[in-house]
Amino acid sequence: MSEALAVGLFVSGNVLVLTSMYALGITGTYLGDYFGILMDEMVTGFPFNVCSAPMYYGSTLSFLGSALWFGKPAGVILTGLVFLVYKVALTYEDPFTGGIYAERERKQKAEGKKVR
Repeated sequence: MSEALAVGLFVSGNVLVLTSMYALGITGTYLGDYFGILMDEMVTGFPFNVCSAPMYYGSTLSFLGSALWFGKPAGVILTGLVFLVYKVALTYEDPFTGGIYAERERKQKAEGKKVR
């Protein structure tokens, strides 16, 4: 039973991570918003319609699945700590990302460009 849970967590976590990388592409995954390289519009399809931060949540699920698979209590504790760090990061990252897309939309409206 615990092996099935571990595999399920690991697989579902990697599905979230890999599909988010596919949806964002290389630029959106590794450079993106922080360097001012914005997507044409925010990605809202799968996996972003499942959760707001599929890379963070997916990697957390993968870490937990690995810890359970190998039966490492320290891995479970570290997964919890990583999750907490991700939650703190998201309190800053989500408003930042939303703000830069909103700013771009305001500038496009001011310049009379069609906003998507």
